[in-house]
Amino acid sequence: MITEGKIIKIAGPVIVADGMKGTQMYEMVKVGGDRLIGEIIELEGDTATIQVYEETAGLKPGEIVESTGGPLSVELGPGIIGSIFDGIQRPLEKIKIVAGDYIKRGVDVPSLPKDKKWTFKPLASAGDKVQGGDVIGEVQETSAVLQKIMVPPTISGTLKTIASPGEYTVTQDIAEVETEKGVEKVQMMQKWPVRKGRPYKKKLDPDIPLITGQRAQDTFFPVAKGGTAAIPGPFGSGKTVTQQQLAKWADADIVVYVGCGERGNEMTEVLKEFPELEDPKTGKPLMDRTVLIANTSNMPVAAREACVYTGITIAEYFRDQGYDVALMADSTSRWAEAMREISGRLEEMPGEEGYPAYLASRLAQFYERAGRVTTVGTEEKVSSVSVVGAVSPPGGDLSEPVTQNTLRICKVFWALDASLADKRHFPSIDWLQSYSLYVDSVQGWWANVDAEWRSNRDLAMILLQKESELQEIVQLVGPDALPDKERITLETTRMIREDFLQQNAFHEVDTYCSPGKQYKMLQTIIMFQEKAIAALERGAASEDIINLQVKEDIGRMKFVPEAEFEAKVKEIQEKIVKQCSEV
Repeated sequence: MITEGKIIKIAGPVIVADGMKGTQMYEMVKVGGDRLIGEIIELEGDTATIQVYEETAGLKPGEIVESTGGPLSVELGPGIIGSIFDGIQRPLEKIKIVAGDYIKRGVDVPSLPKDKKWTFKPLASAGDKVQGGDVIGEVQETSAVLQKIMVPPTISGTLKTIASPGEYTVTQDIAEVETEKGVEKVQMMQKWPVRKGRPYKKKLDPDIPLITGQRAQDTFFPVAKGGTAAIPGPFGSGKTVTQQQLAKWADADIVVYVGCGERGNEMTEVLKEFPELEDPKTGKPLMDRTVLIANTSNMPVAAREACVYTGITIAEYFRDQGYDVALMADSTSRWAEAMREISGRLEEMPGEEGYPAYLASRLAQFYERAGRVTTVGTEEKVSSVSVVGAVSPPGGDLSEPVTQNTLRICKVFWALDASLADKRHFPSIDWLQSYSLYVDSVQGWWANVDAEWRSNRDLAMILLQKESELQEIVQLVGPDALPDKERITLETTRMIREDFLQQNAFHEVDTYCSPGKQYKMLQTIIMFQEKAIAALERGAASEDIINLQVKEDIGRMKFVPEAEFEAKVKEIQEKIVKQCSEV
């Protein structure tokens, strides 16, 4: 039943309408003559408070508000991959054809192309028992993604009919399911409310690492598949570049990149670069397995609040098909600022620094939708959604509410340091502030690479902490005043920092480092430390050890291609033993 009310109050993106009896919380509405998209966020009697996802300039009291009967939902089906959407899943490329470079108010463009035909291949037969999540067909959407057509989660019964192989649009019926309530028609497209998590059977332990090819992340501060990570850092410290590296190299089948309230020029770079990036796994464009959601800082603030939910719902849809999905949210600080602005318009009691009192619970609702799960359906598939959220604290202050609340939820903290970025040390992850709570759970997986992974990683962390203490002494009295053993430690930690942690995203070899290569590199540096200390104890001078020629080979180790690395690292380790014994 469609309800029509009238506007009685307007406060920026928040409007109040009377005569809205029969509507429900989070129902989508069309506002005014331009039919602007909005969402009911508060109900009191016949009066509804509505959050409008478009610019409200020009709206007048007395204009009509029309209900739609359903919540804010996204369209899921063939046509998502490779698309660039705004915060409420309107395709920006299609809008440009209709409205030009700037989005005009009230533009209504379907999220998925309704006229395009896709080649459907059935995988089930009439008479089969099916339940929500079962795959009944497939569509080769791009070179990298085989879209699996599933029975919607709310339907189960017997497959009455299924379409024969051929070309169909996303709105054509391709199957009929006989349920207890009657016959349900199934299309290639599903609709799902963005604020409601898609169901799964069971959440699994996060014990498999999401391999990113970045040594600082994989070896020192690993994130698990289905895990959550936060990247806080001040302006210019490399948050966006770090996320783009993860998008390109992470061990995920599908990438969903949400640009939430970012600067227009930064988002333009992402939109230009992603279509040109080559997928290292397939050699085809990276966009063949990527979905971009762009909500720049000059777009309506309310749509920014919705864009992270749009992104995570799309990610869950591909998770249900059995894919591992990596979602990059850049940045959740802008999302929190949108919540703060709307909360102010609603005249709610402000919390810390003006953010709403429900900031922590909203952040948790978003991050808790990550996870490695057993999907619903007859055939159990294990898949994951991993979430990496950038946080942009004002002035780099990590004690502000968004960063602190994010840290309570996320198990990995990659703290970016502007001083490291100024020294051109990338990724500029501060090894003293960062941490990962997944180290224990992924230890078993790394033990398959090598049983000594954990002990070498922990020793390297201890040495880096020791270096931090020694640097204070060095600044006071100079390095020559240190005992010989401590001078060797400083040299080893310099190698860990410069030869291991520092990584060149633009170098064809160093941009990605396999787990085996990462382990061997760290093992070689730790081996140098042990052999150098042994040489000292035999009476060698620390100056001679520090000037050993093998150090140049260790420094160039990261640029050795994977195919030649095994032989090269063996040669370097033999040199370490030989030169340390001769010194």
